[in-house]
Amino acid sequence: MIDPTIPPAPGAPAVAQGRRAAYFISDSTGITAETLGSALLANFPAVDVVRHTIPFVDTAEGASRVVEDIRAAAAAGLAPLLFTTVKNRRLRDIIAGSGAVVIDLLAGHLTELEQALGTTASEQLGQYHGVGDMERYLGRMRAVEYAIEHDDGQSSRALDIADVIIIAPSRCGKTPTTMYLALQYGLLVANYPLTDDDFPTEPLPRAVVAHRDRCFGLTTTPLRLSQVRHERRPSSRYASLEQCTLELRRAEDLYRRNHVPFLNSATKSVEEMSAVIMQTMKLRA
Repeated sequence: MIDPTIPPAPGAPAVAQGRRAAYFISDSTGITAETLGSALLANFPAVDVVRHTIPFVDTAEGASRVVEDIRAAAAAGLAPLLFTTVKNRRLRDIIAGSGAVVIDLLAGHLTELEQALGTTASEQLGQYHGVGDMERYLGRMRAVEYAIEHDDGQSSRALDIADVIIIAPSRCGKTPTTMYLALQYGLLVANYPLTDDDFPTEPLPRAVVAHRDRCFGLTTTPLRLSQVRHERRPSSRYASLEQCTLELRRAEDLYRRNHVPFLNSATKSVEEMSAVIMQTMKLRA
């Protein structure tokens, strides 16, 4: 947090209170820079961050354009922070010339690995997020296709090969969690919505009852569910607090009766939910 009682140095732009620009700069997709940089920034919740992800910075011209943008942000008082995964030393030097604070997310670790392995790291661009292991890549694509086919109970075909079946009332986070597990880990994930038609019932719904040992439930808070549903169907019974409370209570009772593990998604990110599901269900990473 910026201390408003301390005046800026002569000639320096005034920094907006608690507000910084964060640039995630990469010579590839930017996913690694954004993920690691965001993980670091999460430790400073009081700071309001304006985020910019800039991928494919793989030429001197591209790096120079980024520097112009960074300097404009500095002139606006946003005191930029740069999180980079650019491997080419020349490009790193150009970016460092912006005068902003640079957090190089690879440099120290690459140096340690070079020393441990007795060889120099390659400067070939985009290796981490390239196709690389073709079999692994194709496996992820097959998992995405499976997730799309089995989204929201659309298909019961080949449920016997699912790694996990996520069950929950509508709008509890089934689909984004399913897609994340498929794309990130290549897991075969189906999801099934619990609706009024599934109650009252003692066992799990007919579509998934034979696969109880692969089921994982999601729940949330009634207020959160009502808010999310209001965005989709404002002022409807579907979004009413009474209906949301009823559906969540019935779902949690169903999970407990059938010994289905479950978690509350109200305050968890997709990444956190996926990690809990993988650990609980003992799925491969």
